[in-house]
Amino acid sequence: MTTAKRDTYTPETLLTVAVQVFIERGYDGTSMEHLSKAAGISKSSIYHHVTGKEELLRRAVSRALDELFGILDEEHARVGSAAERLEYVVRRMVEVLMAELPYVTLLLRVRGNTGTERWALERRREFDHRVADLLRAAAAEGDVRSDVEVRLATRLVFGMINSIVEWYRPDGLDGRGGSGGAGEREVVDAVARLVFGGLRKAS
Repeated sequence: MTTAKRDTYTPETLLTVAVQVFIERGYDGTSMEHLSKAAGISKSSIYHHVTGKEELLRRAVSRALDELFGILDEEHARVGSAAERLEYVVRRMVEVLMAELPYVTLLLRVRGNTGTERWALERRREFDHRVADLLRAAAAEGDVRSDVEVRLATRLVFGMINSIVEWYRPDGLDGRGGSGGAGEREVVDAVARLVFGGLRKAS
C-alpha cells in the first residue's frame, strides 16, 4: 500500500494516498484509520484539513470530473463539424484518463452509496449525454453511420475508453510484470481509429 512520509505530508499528498487506498480497499471498505496509517499521520491531522473521508472522495472525483468537463470547453470541442468535435473529444477523453488515471479510476468505481457518489454519478451521466449529443449531431450531418442507435453507440465508445483503467499503466507495466507496450499517443490513436473506423458512414 502507498505510504506518504510524514515529513513530506501535504493536503495534496493526503489526497493522492486516499485515492490509492480507496481504489485498493474500496471506498466503503476504507476507514479513517486506514487512511491515517497509509498517509503516516494521525487521524486528528487528517481532520485538520478535511471533515472526513467523504470530503476526500468528493475532492478526488471532482478533479476527474473537472478535467473531463473542461474538454467540452476547449476550442476544438466547440468549433467545426460535429464529427470533428466528437473525434477531438474522444481523443482528449483518453488523454485525460491516462493523465489522471487514479482519479478517473476512482470516479468509474463509485456506486452511489453516499451523497457524494450519487452526485458524481449524476455528473458522469451529464457528461455522457453531452458526448451522445455530439454523436447524434454527427449522425444528423451524415458524417457517421445512423444504423446504430446513438445510446448504444455511446455506451460502446465509453466502454472501450473506460476499460483502459483496467490495464494501462504509466510505467509501461501491464500489472503482470510484463510491458504493456503502448505509449500514451499510441493508445489515443488506436482508440480513435477503432471508434471512428466503426462509426464513419460507409462510402
